[in-house]
Amino acid sequence: MDFRTEIPIQKSDFQIDYHSKLLLLGSCFAENIGEKFQYYKFQNTVNPFGIIFNSVSLEKLIKRVVEKNYFTENDIFYHNDLWHCYEVHSELSNPNKETFLDDLNAIIKSTNQQITDLTHCFITLGTSWVYRHNTSNEIVANCHKVPQKEFTKELLSSQDLEKSLQNIVALIHTINPKVKFVFTVSPVRHIKDGFFENNVSKGNLFSAIRNILSHRAESRCYFPSYEIVIDELRDYRFFEKDMLHPNQQAIDYIWEKFSSCYFSAETVTLIKEVEKIQKGLAHRPFNPNTEVHKKFVKNLEESIRLLQDKLPFLKFS
Repeated sequence: MDFRTEIPIQKSDFQIDYHSKLLLLGSCFAENIGEKFQYYKFQNTVNPFGIIFNSVSLEKLIKRVVEKNYFTENDIFYHNDLWHCYEVHSELSNPNKETFLDDLNAIIKSTNQQITDLTHCFITLGTSWVYRHNTSNEIVANCHKVPQKEFTKELLSSQDLEKSLQNIVALIHTINPKVKFVFTVSPVRHIKDGFFENNVSKGNLFSAIRNILSHRAESRCYFPSYEIVIDELRDYRFFEKDMLHPNQQAIDYIWEKFSSCYFSAETVTLIKEVEKIQKGLAHRPFNPNTEVHKKFVKNLEESIRLLQDKLPFLKFS
């Protein structure tokens, strides 16, 4: 007997290997998968402007990057002893105005360069709910704890979402038409918006993604991370204490599913070699002066050398 519904995962045409160049954008779930890529030493960048939950804000940033439209003093503001920008996450906020602008513009420059070499772009959408700044009438990526009376909350329609996602694809393809796009919906529930409201929000995301997948399917696909958590795992033991965010066990399971979808047998073998080295580097001996440990270190260094002979760009700390 089978007591769960398993989400069918087929092998993707958009295969990923250690020579792939990856960009992951969107919600905190993009960070979860990005951490996996980083641990296994793939060539990837995760949310260069911080976590962004909605597609309109992502589109705005991608447009800046593609057009090299650099930030100026008019794009930032001072609040609670820090300089902020409504277009980026608060993790980038800085007490020094000049440093803040320099950092933001350096990210624009580096991300533009990364797109020229990109093979895959992952976009994970979190919500259709957004906040519009009343003074500028612009949708913001982050409110930076500015009083809520300064914003109006609204729900993006599936048409709004579809348009912004189409624009993101078109903008990136102006620089690099070979980029493959993988869309996902975050399994994190935004219940602060309300349970019913969260479901409406997710529904709009699914509808928008379905529509863009119906056009130029050779460059776009969908990975069911939301369905794996909500329908297949479907138990609170796979969530953090807040009962909203998938825990590490769930993330590890999704990574297994992801691996079966996007990695060849050869790539999986390399991942296992990297994992063995990472675990070896994390090992802390009781006595580092023993002959046994010295031999362990020597073997580990040899394993790193052999792997770097295959993949010279790999760096281990």
